[in-house]
Amino acid sequence: MSTVNFLPLRREDPALLRGGGCFTSDVQAPQALHAAFVRSPLAHGAIRSIEIGAAAEGVVAVLTAQTLTEDARVVCMPAPNPLLPIAQLPPMEPLARDRVVYVGQPVALVLAHTLAQAQQAADRVQLQLEPLQALPDFGEGSPITQVHHRQGDGAQPTDLAPALSVELAMEVPRVLAMSMEPRGMLAIWQGPLGEQGEALTVHFGTQSPSRAQANIAAALGWEASRVRVITGQVGGAFGAKSSLSPEDLAVALAACRLNAAVRWTCGRSDELTAGMHGRGARMQATLSVTPEGRFHALDAKLQFALGAWLPFSAVVPLRNAARILPGPYRVKRLDVQGRAGLSHTAPVTIYRGAGRPEAALLMETLVDKAARALGIDPVELRRRNLIEAQAMPYTTPTGEVFDSGDYLRALELACDRFGYAAQRRQQAERRARGEVVGLALAMYVEPCGQGWESARVDWHADGTVSVASGSPAQGQGHATTYAQIAAQALGVEPAQVQVRYGDTALCPPGIGALASRSTAIGGGAIVQACRALLARRAAGDALPLSAEERFESQEAWSYGCVMARLSVDRDTGRPTVEQIIWVDDAGHIVNPKLAHGQLVGGLVQGLGQAMMERLVYDASGQLLTGSLMDYAVPRATDVPPIEIESLSTPSPNNPLGAKGVGEAGCIGVPAALMNAARDALAPLGECELQFPLTSEQLWRALQS
Repeated sequence: MSTVNFLPLRREDPALLRGGGCFTSDVQAPQALHAAFVRSPLAHGAIRSIEIGAAAEGVVAVLTAQTLTEDARVVCMPAPNPLLPIAQLPPMEPLARDRVVYVGQPVALVLAHTLAQAQQAADRVQLQLEPLQALPDFGEGSPITQVHHRQGDGAQPTDLAPALSVELAMEVPRVLAMSMEPRGMLAIWQGPLGEQGEALTVHFGTQSPSRAQANIAAALGWEASRVRVITGQVGGAFGAKSSLSPEDLAVALAACRLNAAVRWTCGRSDELTAGMHGRGARMQATLSVTPEGRFHALDAKLQFALGAWLPFSAVVPLRNAARILPGPYRVKRLDVQGRAGLSHTAPVTIYRGAGRPEAALLMETLVDKAARALGIDPVELRRRNLIEAQAMPYTTPTGEVFDSGDYLRALELACDRFGYAAQRRQQAERRARGEVVGLALAMYVEPCGQGWESARVDWHADGTVSVASGSPAQGQGHATTYAQIAAQALGVEPAQVQVRYGDTALCPPGIGALASRSTAIGGGAIVQACRALLARRAAGDALPLSAEERFESQEAWSYGCVMARLSVDRDTGRPTVEQIIWVDDAGHIVNPKLAHGQLVGGLVQGLGQAMMERLVYDASGQLLTGSLMDYAVPRATDVPPIEIESLSTPSPNNPLGAKGVGEAGCIGVPAALMNAARDALAPLGECELQFPLTSEQLWRALQS
């Protein structure tokens, strides 16, 4: 059994910036075997044979679907979250058994004493595959899941007859959650532990340790308590590390199969090819507007990509996009239909925003298009249709409840900070000089998770405090935030509070760090536990004291307004984002510096999606953008001047009044940049641009 370094109680440490963190690959396990996967070169094919003879020499084992478990039983990937109705799915195993269904799918697992040995042996495994027809994203076929929201009887009284209707068709390409740390795992078989039987300790950067523990234990046929999941420092996740991948489950099963420790780290190319992608949608919509400039009806049809199998949160992007429309606006009639189906491509999961960016992009582009058609300033058109602050809480046409907010205030403040009227005058002057420049804005709403989290707070005899949370972190600074929350609740200094998370053996269970829920719900659980301790102190109980509480909450809704100025080089089509002004309301903010960092990080990822990021498949299902030579991500020089102001309309749904902040940049920024690019080209006519806004696309639009 290998020796392992476990993580102590946490406090944010500057040593992380000096290479002193403990990520999955840093966990010491000297006797660990190294894993390498044999992957499918085809998008769809029948497996005729797997020849492992030559590969088996000099390695510990070569495992296939037939040999991954000791008793040859079939183990399938965990079922997806049924937030929408899901049709019967074909079984998906960690290693392909009879056929492959996407390029890069794991087919065999090689285990050796060194990584080089494992990789060389994997290259010697011979796959005999019979090619089959590959189904692309949005291909013909029955949907796996559907959603339909409809409100209004369709009647059109004379005084509400639409003045005009604008139509839009948009395609949102797939992108990758390009985390600094790719996926990886260290699974350590712990040996027999008395009457409980064997145990397994798993180190990896999951966003949901409790669910990972349950999923791995179920695959092994064990009680959950026999599996310990530990997340150390995590170099980014953004939704892509919220679900178990086939590789994760295969490594855990292999460790128990061989009674060993097994280490696996994903390469960047494998991450692009076979990792969990984000986005991927086709959207069509019509917005009708009355002569008074009021939104009358929105009809939208959404089609989302799922890939070859469904991670736990696979249906969330479609669900979110459908339920968020029409965003922060009133409409008399709404009809939103959505569907999603399988294809022979890598899986799609939640990625920072998860359906919210698609909804904002569709609605905000429609609003600007309607403003141009009506000859109304786009700011004024929004003023006439935003939900009023006095209407809160407001039930939307899809049945969601906006808890609190002042959307008009966010719009007016953004216009004031941007100097909107003056910027329009300057735009006219620049256009007169022959420049191509656009000004635009986008409003957005951001639902911030619902459900429960738990926390345990120990108040020690010396006055120090320990907080254990079921909600881990992937770089958000939760140790700082949670310490501040507990310190303020108990009346102690933050330096007296230490925080632990990301260890299922030492922390209470939780849903995890996703959907912008950690401060509102995870922090709410900490407040609730602290209040229980204060009640006991008030009753005369002496220290030490301990309380564990579970907090459950309805969604809090963040919102905001992004304004952008973008210019396009007339000769080359090269776009330059010149300025972004952004007003965001995340309710009560516990730590302004950390919140600002989350906003900026989301902004840069949103800019990347808008301007340069795109995963591309050919007709046979082969990924054409399988390396960073083909897939562009933002660099420091791509980031424009940014000015952010935070409002604070507290949410009534949690004791902190907090709302989410981590996904806002990916929601509002892409829509604002799309509108800015369309506004820049508006003197030429209505240009139907798509993401990413590349130089080539803009140049072709200028030439036409």
